[in-house]
Amino acid sequence: MQKLIKTLAAGCLFSILANHATAAEKIVFGIALEPYPPFSEKAGNGAWSGFEPDLIQALCQRLQAQCPLKEVSWDGLIPALQSSQIDVILNSLSITEERQKVIDFTAPYYQTPAMWVADKSMELVTTPEGLKGKLIGVQGSTSNATYLKVYYSKGSTLRYYNTQDDMTADLQSGRIDVMLADALTIEPLIKSAAGSGLADKGLAPKDPLFGSGIGAAVRKGDDNLRQQLNTALAAMKADGTYDKIRSRYFSVDISAQ
Repeated sequence: MQKLIKTLAAGCLFSILANHATAAEKIVFGIALEPYPPFSEKAGNGAWSGFEPDLIQALCQRLQAQCPLKEVSWDGLIPALQSSQIDVILNSLSITEERQKVIDFTAPYYQTPAMWVADKSMELVTTPEGLKGKLIGVQGSTSNATYLKVYYSKGSTLRYYNTQDDMTADLQSGRIDVMLADALTIEPLIKSAAGSGLADKGLAPKDPLFGSGIGAAVRKGDDNLRQQLNTALAAMKADGTYDKIRSRYFSVDISAQ
Protein backbone atom coordinates (compact mmCIF):
# COMPACT_ATOMS: atom_id res chain seq x y z
CA MET A 1 0.00 0.00 0.00
CA GLN A 2 2.84 2.43 0.89
CA LYS A 3 4.47 1.70 -2.48
CA LEU A 4 1.17 2.42 -4.26
CA ILE A 5 0.72 5.71 -2.38
CA LYS A 6 4.29 6.74 -3.24
CA THR A 7 3.75 5.88 -6.89
CA LEU A 8 0.50 7.87 -7.02
CA ALA A 9 2.18 10.83 -5.32
CA ALA A 10 4.98 10.79 -7.86
CA GLY A 11 2.42 10.62 -10.67
CA CYS A 12 0.64 13.69 -9.33
CA LEU A 13 3.94 15.57 -9.13
CA PHE A 14 4.79 14.62 -12.71
CA SER A 15 1.40 15.95 -13.84
CA ILE A 16 1.93 19.24 -12.01
CA LEU A 17 5.45 19.47 -13.41
CA ALA A 18 4.24 19.02 -16.96
CA ASN A 19 1.86 21.94 -16.54
CA HIS A 20 4.62 24.20 -15.22
CA ALA A 21 7.54 23.17 -17.44
CA THR A 22 6.20 24.04 -20.86
CA ALA A 23 7.42 27.63 -20.75
CA ALA A 24 10.98 26.72 -19.80
CA GLU A 25 13.07 26.10 -22.93
CA LYS A 26 16.45 27.37 -21.76
CA ILE A 27 17.64 27.83 -18.19
CA VAL A 28 21.22 28.99 -17.59
CA PHE A 29 22.72 27.55 -14.42
CA GLY A 30 25.68 29.29 -12.82
CA ILE A 31 28.50 27.12 -11.53
CA ALA A 32 31.51 28.31 -9.55
CA LEU A 33 34.82 28.22 -11.39
CA GLU A 34 36.37 26.84 -8.21
CA PRO A 35 35.80 23.04 -8.00
CA TYR A 36 34.05 21.79 -4.87
CA PRO A 37 34.31 17.98 -4.91
CA PRO A 38 32.29 15.85 -4.60
CA PHE A 39 29.62 18.48 -5.31
CA SER A 40 31.29 19.77 -8.49
CA GLU A 41 34.44 18.83 -10.40
CA LYS A 42 35.75 19.83 -13.81
CA ALA A 43 37.52 17.34 -16.07
CA GLY A 44 40.40 18.20 -18.37
CA ASN A 45 38.02 18.25 -21.34
CA GLY A 46 35.91 20.95 -19.65
CA ALA A 47 33.03 18.66 -18.64
CA TRP A 48 31.53 19.15 -15.19
CA SER A 49 30.58 16.24 -12.94
CA GLY A 50 29.60 15.76 -9.32
CA PHE A 51 26.45 15.69 -7.25
CA GLU A 52 25.15 19.09 -8.35
CA PRO A 53 25.91 18.91 -12.09
CA ASP A 54 24.22 15.49 -12.08
CA LEU A 55 21.26 16.97 -10.23
CA ILE A 56 21.02 19.84 -12.72
CA GLN A 57 21.01 17.41 -15.63
CA ALA A 58 18.19 15.37 -14.09
CA LEU A 59 16.20 18.50 -13.25
CA CYS A 60 16.45 19.77 -16.80
CA GLN A 61 15.33 16.45 -18.23
CA ARG A 62 12.20 16.77 -16.08
CA LEU A 63 11.67 20.34 -17.24
CA GLN A 64 12.40 19.46 -20.88
CA ALA A 65 14.77 22.42 -20.92
CA GLN A 66 18.22 23.12 -22.29
CA CYS A 67 20.43 24.02 -19.35
CA PRO A 68 23.92 25.29 -20.21
CA LEU A 69 26.35 25.82 -17.34
CA LYS A 70 27.94 29.25 -17.15
CA GLU A 71 31.17 29.37 -15.17
CA VAL A 72 31.41 32.26 -12.70
CA SER A 73 33.74 32.88 -9.76
CA TRP A 74 32.13 31.78 -6.48
CA ASP A 75 31.76 35.30 -5.11
CA GLY A 76 30.33 36.49 -8.43
CA LEU A 77 27.45 34.02 -8.59
CA ILE A 78 24.82 36.17 -6.87
CA PRO A 79 25.74 39.33 -8.87
CA ALA A 80 25.56 37.23 -12.07
CA LEU A 81 22.09 36.05 -11.08
CA GLN A 82 20.90 39.54 -10.26
CA SER A 83 22.19 40.90 -13.58
CA SER A 84 20.47 38.10 -15.55
CA GLN A 85 23.72 36.54 -16.77
CA ILE A 86 22.43 33.30 -15.25
CA ASP A 87 18.96 32.11 -14.21
CA VAL A 88 19.68 29.67 -11.37
CA ILE A 89 22.41 28.99 -8.82
CA LEU A 90 22.39 25.33 -7.80
CA ASN A 91 25.88 25.29 -6.31
CA SER A 92 25.91 24.65 -2.55
CA LEU A 93 24.47 28.06 -1.65
CA SER A 94 23.16 28.17 1.91
CA ILE A 95 19.71 29.67 2.49
CA THR A 96 20.28 32.58 4.86
CA GLU A 97 18.20 35.57 5.91
CA GLU A 98 20.78 37.95 4.46
CA ARG A 99 20.70 36.29 1.03
CA GLN A 100 16.92 36.07 1.04
CA LYS A 101 16.83 39.87 1.03
CA VAL A 102 18.26 39.94 -2.50
CA ILE A 103 17.44 36.54 -4.08
CA ASP A 104 14.79 33.83 -3.71
CA PHE A 105 15.38 30.17 -2.91
CA THR A 106 13.70 26.87 -3.58
CA ALA A 107 13.08 24.47 -0.73
CA PRO A 108 16.43 23.07 0.50
CA TYR A 109 17.73 20.09 -1.46
CA TYR A 110 20.51 19.11 0.97
CA GLN A 111 22.02 20.07 4.28
CA THR A 112 25.43 19.61 5.88
CA PRO A 113 26.98 20.66 9.20
CA ALA A 114 30.20 22.63 9.51
CA MET A 115 33.26 20.71 10.79
CA TRP A 116 36.42 21.91 12.50
CA VAL A 117 39.54 20.26 11.05
CA ALA A 118 43.16 20.44 12.24
CA ASP A 119 46.31 18.36 12.49
CA LYS A 120 45.78 15.11 14.38
CA SER A 121 48.39 16.06 16.95
CA MET A 122 46.73 19.35 17.86
CA GLU A 123 44.47 19.52 20.90
CA LEU A 124 41.78 22.14 20.39
CA VAL A 125 38.84 23.64 22.20
CA THR A 126 36.85 25.11 19.32
CA THR A 127 35.08 27.86 21.24
CA PRO A 128 35.98 31.51 20.51
CA GLU A 129 38.00 31.52 23.73
CA GLY A 130 39.67 28.20 22.93
CA LEU A 131 40.81 29.38 19.49
CA LYS A 132 41.95 32.80 20.66
CA GLY A 133 45.16 33.77 18.84
CA LYS A 134 44.81 30.97 16.27
CA LEU A 135 44.85 31.32 12.49
CA ILE A 136 41.52 30.00 11.20
CA GLY A 137 40.91 29.19 7.55
CA VAL A 138 37.52 29.35 5.83
CA GLN A 139 36.20 29.58 2.29
CA GLY A 140 35.10 33.13 1.55
CA SER A 141 31.54 34.21 0.78
CA THR A 142 30.06 31.22 2.64
CA SER A 143 27.83 30.85 5.69
CA ASN A 144 30.85 29.34 7.46
CA ALA A 145 32.73 32.60 6.84
CA THR A 146 29.81 34.64 8.19
CA TYR A 147 29.70 32.48 11.32
CA LEU A 148 33.42 32.93 11.96
CA LYS A 149 33.31 36.67 11.35
CA VAL A 150 30.56 37.13 13.94
CA TYR A 151 31.94 34.87 16.68
CA TYR A 152 35.71 34.50 16.13
CA SER A 153 37.08 37.63 14.44
CA LYS A 154 37.83 39.54 17.65
CA GLY A 155 40.20 37.01 19.19
CA SER A 156 41.44 35.04 16.18
CA THR A 157 42.85 35.82 12.74
CA LEU A 158 40.60 34.70 9.90
CA ARG A 159 42.08 33.77 6.55
CA TYR A 160 39.71 33.54 3.59
CA TYR A 161 40.20 31.20 0.63
CA ASN A 162 38.71 30.90 -2.83
CA THR A 163 38.87 27.10 -2.86
CA GLN A 164 38.73 24.23 -0.42
CA ASP A 165 41.92 22.77 -1.94
CA ASP A 166 43.94 25.93 -1.26
CA MET A 167 42.71 26.05 2.32
CA THR A 168 43.51 22.38 2.93
CA ALA A 169 47.00 22.83 1.48
CA ASP A 170 47.68 25.71 3.88
CA LEU A 171 46.39 23.66 6.82
CA GLN A 172 48.61 20.71 5.93
CA SER A 173 51.66 22.95 5.51
CA GLY A 174 51.04 24.70 8.84
CA ARG A 175 50.17 28.13 7.44
CA ILE A 176 46.88 28.02 9.35
CA ASP A 177 46.06 26.23 12.61
CA VAL A 178 42.53 25.04 11.96
CA MET A 179 39.81 25.34 9.33
CA LEU A 180 36.03 25.30 9.30
CA ALA A 181 34.55 23.43 6.32
CA ASP A 182 31.44 21.58 5.23
CA ALA A 183 31.53 18.13 6.79
CA LEU A 184 30.36 16.33 3.66
CA THR A 185 33.20 17.83 1.65
CA ILE A 186 35.97 17.27 4.16
CA GLU A 187 35.09 13.81 5.50
CA PRO A 188 36.30 11.94 2.36
CA LEU A 189 39.63 13.78 2.58
CA ILE A 190 40.16 12.89 6.25
CA LYS A 191 39.54 9.23 5.43
CA SER A 192 41.97 9.24 2.50
CA ALA A 193 45.75 8.77 2.45
CA ALA A 194 46.18 12.40 1.35
CA GLY A 195 44.42 13.62 4.48
CA SER A 196 45.79 11.06 6.94
CA GLY A 197 47.45 13.76 9.05
CA LEU A 198 44.18 15.64 9.59
CA ALA A 199 41.41 14.98 12.08
CA ASP A 200 37.83 15.92 12.77
CA LYS A 201 37.88 18.30 15.73
CA GLY A 202 34.11 18.46 16.11
CA LEU A 203 31.09 20.08 14.52
CA ALA A 204 30.13 23.71 14.93
CA PRO A 205 26.88 24.11 16.90
CA LYS A 206 23.67 24.81 15.04
CA ASP A 207 23.24 28.52 14.46
CA PRO A 208 20.88 30.66 12.32
CA LEU A 209 23.96 32.09 10.57
CA PHE A 210 24.44 28.72 8.87
CA GLY A 211 21.03 29.07 7.25
CA SER A 212 18.31 26.46 6.85
CA GLY A 213 19.92 24.15 4.32
CA ILE A 214 21.14 24.44 0.75
CA GLY A 215 18.70 25.64 -1.90
CA ALA A 216 18.65 26.61 -5.56
CA ALA A 217 18.57 30.39 -5.99
CA VAL A 218 16.61 32.41 -8.56
CA ARG A 219 16.16 36.14 -9.09
CA LYS A 220 13.92 37.95 -6.64
CA GLY A 221 10.30 37.51 -7.70
CA ASP A 222 10.92 34.75 -10.28
CA ASP A 223 8.21 32.62 -8.72
CA ASN A 224 7.41 30.68 -11.89
CA LEU A 225 10.92 29.25 -12.23
CA ARG A 226 11.22 28.69 -8.49
CA GLN A 227 8.00 26.66 -8.52
CA GLN A 228 9.17 24.62 -11.51
CA LEU A 229 12.38 23.73 -9.69
CA ASN A 230 10.55 22.91 -6.46
CA THR A 231 8.12 20.64 -8.28
CA ALA A 232 10.89 18.85 -10.17
CA LEU A 233 12.96 18.33 -7.01
CA ALA A 234 9.93 16.96 -5.16
CA ALA A 235 9.17 14.57 -8.02
CA MET A 236 12.79 13.36 -8.08
CA LYS A 237 12.68 12.65 -4.36
CA ALA A 238 9.33 10.86 -4.67
CA ASP A 239 10.41 8.46 -7.43
CA GLY A 240 13.93 7.74 -6.14
CA THR A 241 15.89 9.73 -8.73
CA TYR A 242 17.36 12.02 -6.08
CA ASP A 243 18.59 9.10 -3.98
CA LYS A 244 20.07 7.42 -7.03
CA ILE A 245 22.15 10.53 -7.75
CA ARG A 246 23.00 11.08 -4.08
CA SER A 247 24.25 7.49 -3.64
CA ARG A 248 26.92 8.04 -6.31
CA TYR A 249 28.68 10.50 -4.00
CA PHE A 250 27.44 10.05 -0.41
CA SER A 251 26.74 6.98 1.70
CA VAL A 252 24.46 8.89 4.06
CA ASP A 253 21.17 10.68 3.46
CA ILE A 254 21.92 14.38 2.93
CA SER A 255 18.42 15.44 1.91
CA ALA A 256 16.91 18.30 3.89
CA GLN A 257 14.02 17.03 6.01
